[in-house]
Amino acid sequence: MSGNGEAIIQRLDPLDWLVEPGLVRVLDALEAKGGPGCVRLVGGCVRNALLKRPIADIDLATVLLPQETLQALSVAGIRALPTGLAHGTITAIVNGTPFEVTTLRRDVSTDGRRAVVGFTKDWSEDAGRRDFTLNAIYAGRDGTLFDPTGHGIADALAGKILFVGDARTRIREDYLRVLRFFRFLAWYGRGAPDATALEACAHEAAGVAILPAERTSRELLTLLSARDPRQAIHLMAETGVLGVLLPGATGITLFEALCKLEIQDWGAGDALLRLASLLPLDPDGMAGALEHLRLSNRDRDRLLALVQTEVAISAAMDAKAWRRALYRLGKQAFLDRVSLAWARTGDPAWQAPLDLANHWQAPVFPVAGADIVRLGVPKGPRVGAILRDLERIWVEGDFSDDKPALIARADLHRAEGSSE
Repeated sequence: MSGNGEAIIQRLDPLDWLVEPGLVRVLDALEAKGGPGCVRLVGGCVRNALLKRPIADIDLATVLLPQETLQALSVAGIRALPTGLAHGTITAIVNGTPFEVTTLRRDVSTDGRRAVVGFTKDWSEDAGRRDFTLNAIYAGRDGTLFDPTGHGIADALAGKILFVGDARTRIREDYLRVLRFFRFLAWYGRGAPDATALEACAHEAAGVAILPAERTSRELLTLLSARDPRQAIHLMAETGVLGVLLPGATGITLFEALCKLEIQDWGAGDALLRLASLLPLDPDGMAGALEHLRLSNRDRDRLLALVQTEVAISAAMDAKAWRRALYRLGKQAFLDRVSLAWARTGDPAWQAPLDLANHWQAPVFPVAGADIVRLGVPKGPRVGAILRDLERIWVEGDFSDDKPALIARADLHRAEGSSE
């Protein structure tokens, strides 16, 4: 590892994304302040470009101090937000696209959740505090690669997920790195995982419990969105990490069956459904498990809807019964329950309701409260009772009654109620 991180190995190809106008503006602005080579691309964008995978966010590392970065961007007329000033991070925004610019850093102190950092001009020192070797590769604006650890490029190309330096030391700096190890293993790993890294994750698993639930939930869902996360989850269970992360986890048998079904038959995986397969599939158990996670309201509601028991389903139901269940559950909860039932039983008979849900458009109940009031029923609870009774009859009749027929039923209902 050279003092200036000058281990030039090769150049990225192709370079189209490096000449994107917004990125060029940011690079020009920083080099106008700090001179050529004061800024390099780093992390995920370099790793993915090297592996010829899609590039999402573009992160930059610079020898400029945060205030110098702010000044350089301001002079160039680029909007700059001090999104992580204490950690040296400035977000430059060009035409709505964010570019994170972070000053080279070294750790001063860490507590497993957060770090106090100092700034440096040494690229190797900055690389030394990163998590994995494949994330410690830098690239100049011309695509020249710099590999301060000496084997980040080789590890990335080989699918090796190796901690930078001592694995336990890296983990104790930030326990989220335990989950990141398994996440990168699911997305980028090939072959047998590194035994030293696994041992370190197992030894430090308890530290995951001190992390904010928002961070762990986000990391877990990203892991579960990989095409095939089965090996990663299996190793998380084996090392004790999964039990710390999901105290309510019921095992991975259903999870593995679901992933196999998704990969072989459906061609796509659903991270939230995969998470559900790891959790108790009953209302109380699911609610308790979700207390340890911080999901969006939408995701939480989806998981809770999945385990409601008011509507029963079985593979032996006919199409009419499937339509009733689909209407009552809603499409998402119906699809989720059918998918997990198929994974649990392995019965291809579940294909029929799955196809129905994907092609049948549930009708809209055609009667509203105002229609009942126009029949002379006073506003109040009786209107709601009549509507519920009409909807039940409509659903049980396979949605065949039209509005006039339902209104006629309601009028008879009103008349019978008036005569009582």
